[in-house]
Amino acid sequence: MSREEKQLEALLDAVLSRLNDLKLSIGAMIQKIETEFETINWPTFLDNFALISSHLTGLSKIIATEMGAPLRNLTVLPLLLSPERDEALWQLTEGRIPVFSHDMVPDYLRTKPEPTAEQKMMAHETKANNLSPETAAKQVAQYQKIVSHVFDMVSKAREEWESDSSARSGVQQTSSMADTHALVAAVSMGKNLKVNIPPGVGPNGPGGPPGMVPHAIRPPAGMAAVSPSGGVGQMGKAPSAIKTNIKSANQIHPYGR
Repeated sequence: MSREEKQLEALLDAVLSRLNDLKLSIGAMIQKIETEFETINWPTFLDNFALISSHLTGLSKIIATEMGAPLRNLTVLPLLLSPERDEALWQLTEGRIPVFSHDMVPDYLRTKPEPTAEQKMMAHETKANNLSPETAAKQVAQYQKIVSHVFDMVSKAREEWESDSSARSGVQQTSSMADTHALVAAVSMGKNLKVNIPPGVGPNGPGGPPGMVPHAIRPPAGMAAVSPSGGVGQMGKAPSAIKTNIKSANQIHPYGR
C-alpha cells in the first residue's frame, strides 16, 4: 500500500468516526426533544447543541487540514445503478436509501448547485457586475435606509412592550371581595334583605293570619326582624339594594286548585 493510500484510509477513518459521533449527538438531541419536551430546560438544550457544533467544527478541521488534500483530487463514480431495491444499500444507509438509480445519482453525488439555481446565480452576478459604482452605492444606501427604518420600528415596539410589561402590576382584578361577601351573607344568613310580602300571606300561604312572616323567610336569631310592610326592626340596619319579592300562591299559579 502506497503512502497516498494509507493517508486516504486514515482520513476516511477519521471522517467516519466524526460523522458517527455527529449522528449520535443529533439522534440524542432529537430523542430528548420528542420524549422530554415537557421537562427539558434551555441550558440542557444548549449543551446538546454545543456538542453538535463541536463535532461539526472538528469535522471541518479534519477536512481542511493538509491530510484532506487527496479528497479534492478524487472523483466519486457509481459502480452500479439499478432501479431495483438493494438490501445491502438499505442496511448500509440505515433505511434511508433503498434504491441507487439514475434519478437519485445527481442528487446524492452532486457537487455543484442545480442547473436552474446556478443559472439564476450567474444572472444575478452578471447584473451586479454591470452596475455602475454610483448606482450600486445608491442601492446600498437605499437598502440600509429601509433596514434602519425596520430596525427602529422593531426597537420602538419592543420598548413599548417592555414599558407595558413593567407598568402592569399583575393580573387585572375582575371581581370585588366586598360584593362577594355581601352576596354570601345575603344567601346564607339573609343579611340586608328587604322582603316585600303581599297582604294576606300567612305561614301556610293565602288565608293565614295577616301580619305573620312565613318560616321560610324568617331571619335567624340575632338578625333584623321583618315587618309585614317590608320595614326592618330596630336591631337591623338600613336595607341595601338586594331585594326579594315574594308573590302569593295565586299570583304564581293562577290555575291552582
